Amino acid sequence: MSSKTAESMTWHHDGRTDDGKMRHPVDSLAWKSFDNKYPSFASDPRSVRLGLASDGFNPFKIMSTAYSTWPVVLVPYNLPPWICMKQSSLILSMIIPGEKGLGNDIDVYLQLLIEELKQLWAGVETYDVLRKENFNLRAALMWTINDFPSYANLSGWSTKGRYACPCCAAQTCSQWLYNGKKFFYMGHRRWLPENHRFRFQSSAFDGTEEFRKAPSQTSGSEILFMLEDMNFIYGKMNQPPNTQRSRRSNDEADESSDEEDDPNEVDLWKKKYFF
Repeated sequence: MSSKTAESMTWHHDGRTDDGKMRHPVDSLAWKSFDNKYPSFASDPRSVRLGLASDGFNPFKIMSTAYSTWPVVLVPYNLPPWICMKQSSLILSMIIPGEKGLGNDIDVYLQLLIEELKQLWAGVETYDVLRKENFNLRAALMWTINDFPSYANLSGWSTKGRYACPCCAAQTCSQWLYNGKKFFYMGHRRWLPENHRFRFQSSAFDGTEEFRKAPSQTSGSEILFMLEDMNFIYGKMNQPPNTQRSRRSNDEADESSDEEDDPNEVDLWKKKYFF
């Protein structure tokens, strides 16, 4: 869709167009579910919806240089789609420089941003120039946008190893390749309909037929309950030596073992989800 065509359309305050087609995150299930859960927030069109994007990169364009810079960008979704993703509309909330990757310690730098987001969720008094009145402005972080390694740093779920899938969690189907020295992941046929022909084509996949159902995804409230009593010490210098050694030994055992087990999902989380 060209910019002229997009600008000629009639856009409503929530991002929908008159033709009813999905052209904006406002039509996503996550947006609608959020509106149903918080109707008071959704009733005011001035409430700000934000997305958070972050990833590490080398600013010197030299891959051999050990340096990692992490920009943290907020994306406002109250604007039409051809405006909200422009550079002028993005909010660069912070830049985290360093010689190494942040890992779980990225939460140390994000604390101030989280405090501001909590304050915006409660509301701050703001002046509306159009209506010439003060009102309580609220903002909500709808989701985060990351690649898989960055997702591991923010969420606390390791996206590598035997249980790399954050949706399947402890029910991830993985096998260790002894020659390739890495895991590969199977079991995707579990999401197909029960009578799908691919379920019974053993020779085309891993030599077995698939009769299992898709694993049930753990909800956010269930994860918060599991991690309620979990304590995590941030900072590599603050970690006890025995804790560091045990983590390294567990990682090595996880990569070399090919035994099927049924781990406790709580033990697979590295930290609490900061958001």
